[in-house]
Amino acid sequence: MRVMIAEDSVLLREGIARLLIETGWDVAATCESADELLALVPRQEPDVVILDIRLPPSYTDEGMRAALTLRQQRPELGVLVLSQYVEVQLAMRLLAGAAGGVGYLLKDRIRNVRDFLESVRRVALGGSAIDPQIVSELITKRRHGDRLSRLTTREREVLALMAEGRSNQGIADECHINLRSVEKNVSSVFAKLDLPTDATDSKRVLAVLLYLRG
Repeated sequence: MRVMIAEDSVLLREGIARLLIETGWDVAATCESADELLALVPRQEPDVVILDIRLPPSYTDEGMRAALTLRQQRPELGVLVLSQYVEVQLAMRLLAGAAGGVGYLLKDRIRNVRDFLESVRRVALGGSAIDPQIVSELITKRRHGDRLSRLTTREREVLALMAEGRSNQGIADECHINLRSVEKNVSSVFAKLDLPTDATDSKRVLAVLLYLRG
C-alpha cells in the first residue's frame, strides 16, 4: 500500500518513512507543509496519508485543515493525524461524521512500533485508530455534556450568568425574577450536576467549570 507523510520535523518525517519502508510500505512522497501535501496527493494517489496536526507556516491547525479537506475530496483516502498533545476540539472536528479510514494518535504512540504500524494499516484499510488518551478525554467531555443536558432552560440561563461572574442578585435582575427563585434554581443546578458535598469545594466554581468544559 502507498503512503504519504507530511511532517515539518525532518528527523521524525524520515524516521517514519524508513520504518514504513522497512516493513513493506511504498512511501510515495514526504513533505513538510500542508500545501505540498494537498498538491501531491492527486498525483501520487496514496492509500493513506500521515500528517502532523500543526504544520508551517503558522503551526496552528494547518494539518487538521488539510486532513478535513482530503476527507471531503477523497472519502476513500485514509487519514492519520499525529499530535504532540491531546487537542479534543480538533479531534472532534476530524471524527465528526467519519465512518472510517481515520486516525488520531499522539506522537508518543510511535514509540510502540508494532501498535503504530497496525494503526497505519487499519486506517489505510478503512478502519479507525484513536489514541486511548484522546478517547478518555472525549468520554469525559461527553459525560460533562450529559450532566448539563439535565438542566432546564432557566437553570442553564442561571448557570451561564454564574459563569459571567454574576451574583445571585445580579442574576435576579438580569432574568427579572426574585432572589428566592434564583436561589432555588442555583440549588437545583448543583443537585443535577452531582457536585461533591465536601465543604472545601466551591460548588459555584465547580458548576461554572463544568459549564465551560461542556
